[in-house]
Amino acid sequence: MKLRIPLFLTLCTLLSLAACDKEDSKKNTPWKLDNEAQFVKISADKNYTRLASFSNRGHIMYKELKKGSGATPLFTDQVKVRYAGWYKYNWEKPDTYNDDKGNVITNKIIFDSTEKRNNVPSTFDVNPNGTYGVVDGFSTALQHMRVDDKWEVWIPWELGYGEVGNGSSIPAYTTLVFEIELIEIVE
Repeated sequence: MKLRIPLFLTLCTLLSLAACDKEDSKKNTPWKLDNEAQFVKISADKNYTRLASFSNRGHIMYKELKKGSGATPLFTDQVKVRYAGWYKYNWEKPDTYNDDKGNVITNKIIFDSTEKRNNVPSTFDVNPNGTYGVVDGFSTALQHMRVDDKWEVWIPWELGYGEVGNGSSIPAYTTLVFEIELIEIVE
């Protein structure tokens, strides 16, 4: 009898660990791993600068495309921006390519942009929890930009749409890339 109780507890522990391993393996999908690998690759690129998120959940990478000289928005501000947001199905392939059957494959998925709306700037809260808030990584970029800056910003999934994605347009665990131009701080 004394031997059965420790044996039973050991068996329960092993079963619970096996269940945890199965749950963890679901999170390590090829999609997630490919997106994380691409963000690591950009993080090592000397053309990009690292910015820690104010939420302390990670960092973004950015490259300055155009230098502005205006004010920098506060966390409580609203801003007007022009932007395009995209990701790739396969980070190793170009934006478009031909498959082995000659079909043209669109690999770069632009999920949102002001260009699609006649290039009219969008108004957002810098605070991600605001009424018109943006994802944490986008907010981090805005809090460091100056009016008239234009940046290419890489956002890891943890600071983007996370483990759930954004509906049918952005899968879970997606590294996001934005080209952001800060037009003005709304008064």
